[in-house]
Amino acid sequence: MTSTKFKGFTLIELMIVVAVIAILAAIAMPAYQDYAMRARRSDGLKELLALQLAQEKWRANNSAYSTGITTDLGFADATSPDGYYAMSATASGATYSFSADPQGIQAADTDCDPITIDQNGEISPAGCGET
Repeated sequence: MTSTKFKGFTLIELMIVVAVIAILAAIAMPAYQDYAMRARRSDGLKELLALQLAQEKWRANNSAYSTGITTDLGFADATSPDGYYAMSATASGATYSFSADPQGIQAADTDCDPITIDQNGEISPAGCGET
């Protein structure tokens, strides 16, 4: 009499594989979301640096810094190119400051809310200028 041996996976083996995948996904998702949030900061930083350059060009031709992002500095709107940050400006005499406030999906980035840059090129909060 010959015995037939079935090949395949048992339900227990399959459930162990599913459990391992679930554990790996639970560890990987928060790390990926944090990485994606830090990567989106470059959208705001890029716009802050572009605003700073435009502001310095404006000041080279005028007697004071401008407060008008869209009027004087020539930007189409007061949001970053990908729309993750709302931009704002303050100027007073020989000083200015630009702020990038996270919005939309980036609003969860409370560590860098808002990102600011001043006339000296100092970016705050500390560590937000690195992506």
